[in-house]
Amino acid sequence: MNLDLQWWDWVGLGGTATILLAFFMLQAGKLHGQRIVFQLMNLLGALGVLVSLYGKFNLPVFLLEATWALISGYGIWRGVRAKPGAEPK
Repeated sequence: MNLDLQWWDWVGLGGTATILLAFFMLQAGKLHGQRIVFQLMNLLGALGVLVSLYGKFNLPVFLLEATWALISGYGIWRGVRAKPGAEPK
């Protein structure tokens, strides 16, 4: 098996690993789903996977990751505009 990976493949693998690590840490109770770290990990992971589509475009993956990035961006925006000291919902 010959893996001839390009730079965009490595970025996509990093993005995939970031999303999976965020999910694992959420399940392990190490991250809270409403906190900025979790949202940033998801956003950066989704952007990494989107970059990987430079090599070979895939519409379903593009739609999934673009939506994932938008939802993560919304979570970040919501967290930033929340009142200081307020508990996340």
